[in-house]
Amino acid sequence: MRITFELESADIERFQGAFERARKLAVDADEVDIIDAAKQALDAICTDRLPSYVRKRLVHVQRLILLLEDEEWNLTGPERLEAMAALVYFGDPDDLIPDHLEVIGLIDDAIMLEFIARRMRHVLDAFRQFCAFRNALGSRTDDDSERRMRARKLAQQRSHLVEELNVRRERLDARVEQLA
Repeated sequence: MRITFELESADIERFQGAFERARKLAVDADEVDIIDAAKQALDAICTDRLPSYVRKRLVHVQRLILLLEDEEWNLTGPERLEAMAALVYFGDPDDLIPDHLEVIGLIDDAIMLEFIARRMRHVLDAFRQFCAFRNALGSRTDDDSERRMRARKLAQQRSHLVEELNVRRERLDARVEQLA
């Protein structure tokens, strides 16, 4: 059976309000605690009992955790805060729909994760590109000069990708200002 539903603007505003509350909590909370709570929430989920819509979106939580914990990527700025806020929301068992409710408890989390994945698609794409570049460089070496060269290449790639993200953010901000 397939069930489809549409979110109206009031519904989307409700999700945006919940995300803003999560963002405020993320500003004041310890990042390690947020990531640990998200990991614990993932571990506690019995995925074989979840609707496929929810199960398919849990990968976004895993990607956000990897992105945030990757020291060589070292995401900063508003994108890091967005990722942390998404994990705050996911890690909260009493969000818009309490997580303990069977079948529907994680649907709001899945919807929020989909919003975040779309909102952060450029960041997630840049991270994927960075990881692919890093993998193409090969594994780390004990040779000091090779290690420095690898670190320099990674820093250049990261800098290039972050600059592209900044340009996209500035374009988006300009469009938002035009609409206002």
